[in-house]
Amino acid sequence: MRAIPLLLLSASLFAQDYDLVLAGGKIVDGTGNAWFRGDVAIRGDRIARIAPAGLLRDAPARERIDARELVVAPGFIDIQSHSRNAFLTGDGRVLSKVSMGVTTEIMGEGWTNAPANEKTSAELSLGRAEMPLFTGPHAFDAWLRAMEEHGASANFGSFVGATTIRMYVKGMDRGAPAPGELETMRALVRQSMQDGAFGIASALIYPPGEYATTGELIEMAKAMAPFGGVYITHMRSEADRLLPAIEEALQIGRDGGVPVEIYHLKAAGRRNWHKAPLAIARIESARAAGQDVSADMYPYVAGGTGLTACLPPWTAEGGKLYDNLGDAATRRRIREEILADKSDWENLCVMSTPEGVLVAGARNQQNKQYVGKRLAEIARLMGKDWIDAAMDLILADRTRVETIFFMMNEGNVRRQMQQPWIKFGTDAGGLDPEKATGVAHPRAYGAYARVLGRYVREDKVIPLEDAIRKMSSAVARRLSIRDRGLLQEGMFADIVVLDPDTVIDHATFENPHRLSTGVQHVFVNGVAVIRDGRHTGAKPGRIVRGPGYKPPA
Repeated sequence: MRAIPLLLLSASLFAQDYDLVLAGGKIVDGTGNAWFRGDVAIRGDRIARIAPAGLLRDAPARERIDARELVVAPGFIDIQSHSRNAFLTGDGRVLSKVSMGVTTEIMGEGWTNAPANEKTSAELSLGRAEMPLFTGPHAFDAWLRAMEEHGASANFGSFVGATTIRMYVKGMDRGAPAPGELETMRALVRQSMQDGAFGIASALIYPPGEYATTGELIEMAKAMAPFGGVYITHMRSEADRLLPAIEEALQIGRDGGVPVEIYHLKAAGRRNWHKAPLAIARIESARAAGQDVSADMYPYVAGGTGLTACLPPWTAEGGKLYDNLGDAATRRRIREEILADKSDWENLCVMSTPEGVLVAGARNQQNKQYVGKRLAEIARLMGKDWIDAAMDLILADRTRVETIFFMMNEGNVRRQMQQPWIKFGTDAGGLDPEKATGVAHPRAYGAYARVLGRYVREDKVIPLEDAIRKMSSAVARRLSIRDRGLLQEGMFADIVVLDPDTVIDHATFENPHRLSTGVQHVFVNGVAVIRDGRHTGAKPGRIVRGPGYKPPA
């Protein structure tokens, strides 16, 4: 065979066209390093070349974008997404997310669509939107594949819900699992990890997740440890018992042999605001002692969940929530426990006060008049006190009644985001402002743009490079996602191109359905999903899986 001259071989390799060159942008590569001027070339679904600005000026490319006034960054990875409805039964575009730069969404807080049986379907009795559930020996894998087949603009993956695992054997019943039930839970965890779960995600203020014992969570953690899983948790308390809740999370991590991630770190309720520095100090202390623990957050002083979070957890035991709310004697008991100054459960209405509780959604037609109003005002309109008003709203709606709770302190929000082990997430699902109804938490539309616009550019709370690291590579590293989260040659081309001078959120609590602006282009696996600030309709999203994944035989 005739030898090919080295010069010709090099020329032929260079002649391979790039699909796209982003020329001359400020490259913020996701490592936390200072930005630099450079060109980024994409070929297929990968980053093919990163070079000093101008070096790819003459490189053949099907398309070039002048990025000289823009920041080029890795796509943002939302560590706490709730887009499973959008990925299974919606249009999959998750417009509110990708328009602010999200290219990968990680789901699973408490509940997942697999593994499922007749007991896990009781989740629907809690008023959550009906959605497909997946059964069988590789149920978790089947769920992920169903979302990919449906089509999504962002990549997606998930933890397995600790509540779902518990419900599989216990349904809505209280009590520790029997030995046989616990072994079933371990087996479900092991299989979910092999199907691609990133770990176990607990939500310990909501029944029946609240019924879980520390011991069973440790045993579940042990089951996932050989697969490289992470224990991520909405802790048992973020208010009066915040510090003991951190201790429980740390114990589960230590005894289970796994890393710990704390969802949406906060100190809730005015009487607990002073605990935020103590919580930070406790995490720092654990890290100094060698324990792998970190946390994430969203940049708002209000959280969002169901109005049912204002009820004692026992009210949902055995699936009898609505029966209990309809019984006069039981209602009196509920009232007494809500009004108790101290309790062993997370009373969000008391933490927020009725003036700080905003009803965000309703299914019952009669209840729709109260959407967008505070609980104190709703009580006045009903001619009742706020406790009866809350119980009647839930009973009439037969859902958890989506609600926003104002309970955090702005100073604490800023203090938290400066910590090196913090990451950013939304705690929200993707929405389309043209289709969405009712009130939503503005974090669904604005979390990342708010960090970049308000806290980086305007208030200079953290540097741009650190913010983007906390949105990208910090999450990828925590979840052992090896090929996303950084701008590096060979990585998947999940890329955000944004204007650092204009990026900002527009969604508010009063007017939440407004897209962020300033993100010019978003690429997922090399395919444009946002062009010049507009969604292209493309759905190139793929499954991302945890490190323990073993393809089904």
